[in-house]
Amino acid sequence: MIFEHFAINVNEPLAVRDWYCEHLELKVAWQMDKPPYMLFLADSTGRVVCELYHRPEFPIIEYGQQHQLTFHFAFESENAEADKNRLLACGASFVEEVKTEDGSHIVMLRDPWGLPLQLCQRTQRLNSVNI
Repeated sequence: MIFEHFAINVNEPLAVRDWYCEHLELKVAWQMDKPPYMLFLADSTGRVVCELYHRPEFPIIEYGQQHQLTFHFAFESENAEADKNRLLACGASFVEEVKTEDGSHIVMLRDPWGLPLQLCQRTQRLNSVNI
């Protein structure tokens, strides 16, 4: 089977969409222009990454109050340091970073709504590894 998408219920799907499209180069693959604003965002490969929507009648997790490893968006980065600094200047907040023995650089941030956002500059891309 092919992974299609995952979905997340957020308070401000339009604002989250705009920030991720502007600062992480996601593109809207499809969207509903009225509540619950089902918004499908795709990465630069054209694959659907996630669906954002707003359904207040169901629990909306306050990710800013959860540990960043409970859930996080992870993006491949060619230069994690530069991307970290650029996103911090655009409203993200710093959580932690790790430089691994193999030379990979992993940075954990939070977007302006508290959603954990990981930048992965790996020495070997995951999509080129035989999993």
